[in-house]
Amino acid sequence: MSTSASKFGTSQSVARKEDVRFLTGTGTYIDDAVPDGALHAIFFRSPVAHGRVERLDISAAVEAPGVVAVFTAADLEGKLVNSIDAAVVKNQDGTNGAKPRRPVLAGEVVRFAGEALAVVLAETREAGLDAAELIVADFDELPVHLATAVGGPAIHAEAPENVGFDWAHGKREATERAFAAAAHTTRLELVDNRAKAMPMEPRGCFAEWDGSRLHVAFSGQGVWGLKGELASTMGLDKADVRVTTPDVGGGFGMKAAAYPEYFACAFAARELGRPVRWMSTRGEAMLTDCDGRDHVTVAEAAFDAEMKLTALRIDCVAGLGAYNGPYIQFIQSELALKVMPGVYDVQTTFFRVRGVFTNTPPMDAYRGAGRPEAIYVIERLMDVSARQLGVDPVELRRKSFIPPEAFPYRTASGELYDTGDFDRVLDRAIAEADVAGFAARKAESAAAGKLRGLGLSYYIESILGAQNETTTIAFADDGMVELLVGTQSNGQGHETAFAQILSERSGIPFERIRFVQGDSDRIASGGGTGGSRSVTMQGNSINHASDVMIERFRPLAEEELEVAGVDLVFEDGAFRVAGTDRAVDVMTLSGVARAKGQSDLLVTTEEFTVPGRSYPNGAHFAEVEVDAETGQVEVVKYTVVDDFGYLINPMLAAGQVHGGVAQGIGQALSEHVVYSEEGQLLSGSLMDYGLPRAVDVPMIPFHAELTPSTANAIGMKGCGEAGTVGALAAVTNATLDALWDEGVRHVDMPLTPSRVWSWLQAA
Repeated sequence: MSTSASKFGTSQSVARKEDVRFLTGTGTYIDDAVPDGALHAIFFRSPVAHGRVERLDISAAVEAPGVVAVFTAADLEGKLVNSIDAAVVKNQDGTNGAKPRRPVLAGEVVRFAGEALAVVLAETREAGLDAAELIVADFDELPVHLATAVGGPAIHAEAPENVGFDWAHGKREATERAFAAAAHTTRLELVDNRAKAMPMEPRGCFAEWDGSRLHVAFSGQGVWGLKGELASTMGLDKADVRVTTPDVGGGFGMKAAAYPEYFACAFAARELGRPVRWMSTRGEAMLTDCDGRDHVTVAEAAFDAEMKLTALRIDCVAGLGAYNGPYIQFIQSELALKVMPGVYDVQTTFFRVRGVFTNTPPMDAYRGAGRPEAIYVIERLMDVSARQLGVDPVELRRKSFIPPEAFPYRTASGELYDTGDFDRVLDRAIAEADVAGFAARKAESAAAGKLRGLGLSYYIESILGAQNETTTIAFADDGMVELLVGTQSNGQGHETAFAQILSERSGIPFERIRFVQGDSDRIASGGGTGGSRSVTMQGNSINHASDVMIERFRPLAEEELEVAGVDLVFEDGAFRVAGTDRAVDVMTLSGVARAKGQSDLLVTTEEFTVPGRSYPNGAHFAEVEVDAETGQVEVVKYTVVDDFGYLINPMLAAGQVHGGVAQGIGQALSEHVVYSEEGQLLSGSLMDYGLPRAVDVPMIPFHAELTPSTANAIGMKGCGEAGTVGALAAVTNATLDALWDEGVRHVDMPLTPSRVWSWLQAA
């Protein structure tokens, strides 16, 4: 594929075609697609964070008006495997991480407030809610463990000291020697606070059973994982399970997990022979959705006499929640490892992570899944090191950047960074952020009674997930061309970007492309969405499938144009006879194929594997103002320069960066999941949980300084999570910079007014 912009196609800021239906209210979300006559599922949830169930009396609920059935864990026995699987990592000693199974409906023990104990099936939502109020439960309450720390009251027998895994990577002894020999060493203890994903559309699903086959639709990030789990959990053949996903109002990683509600609704639909629907309320979502982050870390750096980084030592304790999320053990360890040690040329490292269970909802993926956590540690450490060593933070980073001539570069973690020019990106960011003018802006803030700070974060991230993806290009009877993909849009603009790729490569008119996703019957396999993989993996798959389709049409083009193959070229979207104006495009050829009965030419399905991963990177500069009298922190200026390789649609890329930065600013300034000592959620509504508002986020200029990836044919690097990966450290570093002259030497997220004010008072 050419990397230059054509008359129409890629590398152009085409308006999102899907937004017409979204903005006119004609999108189809889970609640818009429910079958007629579906029963409403209402879950009865534990009011205590940890306890043995002594009594669960559903008798009054069963007899309540409008109730069809009430199911508990006892009803699942012999009919549904009452547990949800999760992947685990290897411990340092070679054993597997602890694997307590999460129940669909809790039976003997509950382990977090909000865990489901029963499900009411009713004709109306109101009837179900009324009936759930009639359920009586008694508990022998057990001690609660909430701290992100080893030890405390036991939650699972298979996890002594509540340690779910004890994983490590690197050269422990070599790292110890490097620190002993270092000219300078620095140390930082920091907290990466627990945060919620909070998509506009909460989780939801519906299930229907036709007597032999199950259909489950859910608001998620890929259909094939849930399809397999439903089949194994319910004792069905995979061919007898169909999973679909309509439009999705945001996911951010949180919707990738398979949650208990999906299995409970599927079970109820099969038992009752009627469709079953469930939609989470916002309060229910805040109580039960998987959260993200929640790390307590000690990070240390060693430098030589010239202030070049020589070794890193990181010891992290990461929260798991009451059960393993599907991917959480890998997120906290292996996925964070992929970007250790950031953009720095250091080969002597030791990285240890212990995951601990707590009496809270399970943790799992949240935008960035491991990479924001890792980059937050590295970039906070580099910034604090510069202050401790008396070196400019920008220059300290430059001393240890991986130089351009070192690429492809094998990192200490084993990743192969394909390309990068970090100095060039940083130079551009310094210019765009007007770092030279910061002193004058700081003086202006001081005159207004404000403290102003400048913070840098230079991030790198790794594209995750499967490197293979499936594409089908099908010429439909109505004149449209269906593009069937294995990823799943959660609002990113896939419908537009993928159509751009197909249109440029094949010449199929953009407006004739109909996007199809999220149906396990129509699309045999796929990797779903997560880890910034979608446009890179799916885009290269579309590129490959287009090439295959074109070659399949070539013999027919030769017939139509009456030429031998050596005289026929495909360029500018059509087969052309070299040196003439005779041409025929694939839309015309599809009509010819249909007329001749060559229907096999009308559908091309290809699975393609991208040879290697790519590594987006960039520099974020944040400027904050702090009101010393109140502790209020305001992000007043934010500049991003990113290297995303080749951009399919610059406007969509900018939108992804804006959204990611906004989520990073939210976590840095105000978002924080808080529990009482008894394990009750205190930040359980939008009145209590500090989502950023428009006033909290400044305009964010997006600039691209691109080095195309060599790991895929198009040269893309992915952009979906980059904004969040860079934002956490940029905002926090800027806040510490603002407070440094006042004597404050340490800050942690969230940078709330009360905390900032207290640090200033203590200083």
